[in-house]
Amino acid sequence: MKLPKKLSLANLPTKIEKLERLSEKLVGGPNIFIKRDDQTGTEISGNKIRKLEFSIREALDENSDVLITCGGIQSNHARATAAIATKLGLKSVLVLRTDKEKEDIDGNYFLDKLLGADIRFISSEDYSKRRTEIMNDIKDNLKKEGLRGYIIPEGASNGIGNFGYYNALLEILDQQKEMNVKFDMIVCPVGSGATYGGMFLANKLNNTDCEIYGVNVSGDAKHFKDAISNILKESFTYTDDEIIINKEEINIIDGYVGGGYAISRPEELEFIYSLAKLEGVILDPVYTGKAMYGLVQEIKKGRFTDKKNILFIHTGGLFGLFPKKELMEFK
Repeated sequence: MKLPKKLSLANLPTKIEKLERLSEKLVGGPNIFIKRDDQTGTEISGNKIRKLEFSIREALDENSDVLITCGGIQSNHARATAAIATKLGLKSVLVLRTDKEKEDIDGNYFLDKLLGADIRFISSEDYSKRRTEIMNDIKDNLKKEGLRGYIIPEGASNGIGNFGYYNALLEILDQQKEMNVKFDMIVCPVGSGATYGGMFLANKLNNTDCEIYGVNVSGDAKHFKDAISNILKESFTYTDDEIIINKEEINIIDGYVGGGYAISRPEELEFIYSLAKLEGVILDPVYTGKAMYGLVQEIKKGRFTDKKNILFIHTGGLFGLFPKKELMEFK
């Protein structure tokens, strides 16, 4: 498949490590490996940067001056967008979801301010129902000021952003050969859909026998099967290739949303703490903590014991852990 043009911003390829002690603890289970996409950069760390390399290249090709995007108050995507905008001499407007009268300046929100982003707060209700309308209004107002805005949806999860993890899957296939290991299954958190969608598409077009699974951190399986299908269809508008997408081929491990998006349960935070002590790997509370917790729980229940090697995608999010520090219990 011929992909759209992209920028080169991330530190790639990211390494793959075996989680030796976690694998040993899961007696009779598969070997667990982790791809360190948390190490794609510092200010631009995490999985979003792979998608933004494509999205922001399109923005530059359209002579845009301002990047407009949205997310939760601790959005990794919003922070990465603000950082790249500053790096490239652009401005950024972040539409962030919160229901608090005053937010603590911490984690990604602190970095957003440090990077000089123009931050607009909206309620959860408005975010759910009107975020696209609000971003379009911002774009229209910028136009009146003689500026050209480019809207990036939540998580850069759209047709153009989807190619970030298409490339990531190709990177993984090369690393398999270098490591002399075959991954039977790849698992990633699913919060907006394009991390999963890109790998699913590349996996299908390259006819590999690896299975791609996502663990949803919000919504439910049906929501993400629909969302991922729509993202994939939009991707085909950028290429000459198109395949039939069967939603039943999209594998979502449901049941680990817990209290909701970015709401942490004690068992999830305890898991993050225990893995940090065990492997020296720090997960985040919004995405990777929930997703890895869900994967491990499923293995403990006897699922996936037919797999020899499972690769987990660490999508980043370290900064989002700091606002949760008062909820952590250290032993």
